[in-house]
Amino acid sequence: MKAWRDNIEAWFEKTGRLICKHPFITVFFFACLSGFLLFQLPKTTIDTSPTGMLHENDPAMVRYNEFRDQFGRDEMILVAVGPVDVFSQPVLEKIQALHQDLEDSVPYLEEVTSVLNARSTRGEGDELIVEDLFEEWPQTSREMEALKQRALSTPIYRNMLINEDATYTAITIETSAYKPMAGASFDAFSDSLNAPSVKPEYLSDAENSEIVRAVRAVVARHSSPEFPLYTAGSPVLTEDLRDYMLRDIARFSAAAILLIALLLIVAFRTWAGVVWPLTTVILSLACTLGLMAMFGVPLKLPTQILPSFILAVGVGDSVHILAIYYRNIRMGLERNEAIAKALGHSGLAVLLTSLTTAGGLLSFSRTEIAPIADLGVFSAAGVVLALLFSLFLMPALIAIFPSGEQRHSNNGASRLDVFLSAIGDFAVGRPKTILTVTAIIMAASAVGITQLHFSHHTLAWFPKDSDLVVSTRTIDHEMGGTLTMEVIVNSGEENGFYEPNRLNALSAMADKIEPFTSESVFVGQTRSPADILKEINQALHENKPEHYSIPQDRELAAQEFLLFENSGSDDLQKVLDTDFSKARFTIKVPSVDMVYYHDFVNAISAWFKEAFPNDKVTVTGLMKLLYSTFYAVMHTMAESYIIAILVITVLMILMIGNLRLGLISMIPNIAPIVVCLGVMGALDLTLNAFTILIGSVALGLAVDDTIHFMHNFRRYYGQFQDTGRAVHETMQTTGRAMLFTTIALTSGFIVFLMASMKNLMTYGSLAALTISLALLADFLVVPALLALVFRDKRASAGSGVSAGPKFKEAAQHG
Repeated sequence: MKAWRDNIEAWFEKTGRLICKHPFITVFFFACLSGFLLFQLPKTTIDTSPTGMLHENDPAMVRYNEFRDQFGRDEMILVAVGPVDVFSQPVLEKIQALHQDLEDSVPYLEEVTSVLNARSTRGEGDELIVEDLFEEWPQTSREMEALKQRALSTPIYRNMLINEDATYTAITIETSAYKPMAGASFDAFSDSLNAPSVKPEYLSDAENSEIVRAVRAVVARHSSPEFPLYTAGSPVLTEDLRDYMLRDIARFSAAAILLIALLLIVAFRTWAGVVWPLTTVILSLACTLGLMAMFGVPLKLPTQILPSFILAVGVGDSVHILAIYYRNIRMGLERNEAIAKALGHSGLAVLLTSLTTAGGLLSFSRTEIAPIADLGVFSAAGVVLALLFSLFLMPALIAIFPSGEQRHSNNGASRLDVFLSAIGDFAVGRPKTILTVTAIIMAASAVGITQLHFSHHTLAWFPKDSDLVVSTRTIDHEMGGTLTMEVIVNSGEENGFYEPNRLNALSAMADKIEPFTSESVFVGQTRSPADILKEINQALHENKPEHYSIPQDRELAAQEFLLFENSGSDDLQKVLDTDFSKARFTIKVPSVDMVYYHDFVNAISAWFKEAFPNDKVTVTGLMKLLYSTFYAVMHTMAESYIIAILVITVLMILMIGNLRLGLISMIPNIAPIVVCLGVMGALDLTLNAFTILIGSVALGLAVDDTIHFMHNFRRYYGQFQDTGRAVHETMQTTGRAMLFTTIALTSGFIVFLMASMKNLMTYGSLAALTISLALLADFLVVPALLALVFRDKRASAGSGVSAGPKFKEAAQHG
């Protein structure tokens, strides 16, 4: 084991000399690689939509796409007005102006529905009339009052267009599910595309942004204190997430670069020690983003942490190499020799730490949450790019551009070196005390972990006073919800929904579901073909309320549906497919934490399967998609943590070359994660799509310092054959680099405190805490474990605790 390490270190030193001999060739190669990847950057896309959280082949996404292909986009924008007297002449005139402006201004529009053009179904003699509610504008107050009472007594208007006392009204904006296609048209409610072998593309984040900005511009023109407007819906949420993400990424990256530059100035105090590490990490980040663009992977919500992460991780590689390089310079070595010796000393350790970091990140690659899988793959790629730039490009740049380093003998240790050595001596001298305190802290943290709970509530990430939060809360409270869950019942037979039994079952489901309440969940409204048929039946029976029911004759139901279609309305296409074999049942619900929807989703699924035992029932829609994301978050945590721990443990054992030492070295790496999770439980912080990343990311990063510590400890133990002396020397050499890299990493996460959204602030602070605890564990727990497990009972006076035969044997074998 020792032989292969020596061979690799010798190879790195030889490579360093080769780089110094041909620095321009090295720079040219990396310039070509960087140029190719940077050329891809204009292809970068962004996706903050709920559909972007799951893989395209995820069963929930497959069902949702089938639903969209059949019935169109269910993600609607809601513009609510209130509190006002909806049926007063001045308010109606303002609604009319707003409605018309929306129709004229919003792109990709399918339909704008307000109280003005709401479907009104009535009968006159034997004739069925389907028209707008305000087909004829009331001329008198009596006519207006009659129209108001008619609207309030129409079940389909309640919580869809007006609230129960007509003080709030909502305008629904429905947009196309697809991008426009040149030379082809697509009917979202038909089964075929009017162009051969062409699959339309769903609207992207860019088109969604156009839509929302247009709606908000219209709302801004019409809103006033006397006519207050609220804008909500998932497209608005998506746009605000996109806006915050773009703003935060720029802020995070700039802040991280500034903090890293300050750290490098303090650490090295030369222009080369600042410029070349910054060059390598910025190139690493840009090339990683170029790699994502090349493979068509968009930036999504969790991947917005990638820039700060790559910057912080990448600078760690440079710091470890530069620390030894400048040490060699101070010892009097020539520049090229100092570079070669630095690579020989730290190259292997940097390689090993990069592999473990990448291994921890790759544990996300098979998760059910698409952006977290992307984050795992491309963060790992970024770590590898940072490794390559640090090991090869940075030495070439140093070789080309002299930095005016001072050469002198290192006649005395700095105060920092003395302080770090004192920490190591303390840990070796009091191992039982340190490990006892560590065990107590972990036991207390385990209690906190029992209080952890999962969450997926995107709205809670925003400031409470933001327009989106205020509007969503208002519409949820006054209009019965801003989200929808869809249930598709497939009879499997043509004209299957002419059958009264199926229509009765849909009507019964509405009666059963609408009263549902469970914690924060309630149902504002339901819609199905049964509602339309009941309207038709009532209209054809002199508009009498007692005939608001399902006709119990198949032929009569078919005739009434046919009459409705012949009236010119296309509303049946929104709830039935063309051959009446599939029916759509829509449930309007509020935007609350998906954890509260567990019982609701299970109940809806069970009720429909019980009501339609011989039909295929599919539960889908935006709310179900969000719930599936929440469910995936729970699975992701367990799987990614287990995979990360197993992968990194195996890598640690292989890299250290000793089973016992490898297992021991994992204790100080797992302990900080346990403490972090305990803190989260104690502070009532939830596990969500962001905080769930902390464990695996922190483990991959924390193990880096352990590897550097063990790598250098092994070197010095082989030289001195004394645990205390080896720890002392390790703290004086790699200890400084470990401290600076940890400061860089924590700085990269601390910048998230500048975020616009709470979830990122929480993630950043917890990740910084975990990384800091990991350094503390490496400075205290690792030396204590080494001293306690491998100590020689015959303490050597003045030299700390000496190692016994067991440790000598382990060291000799690796």
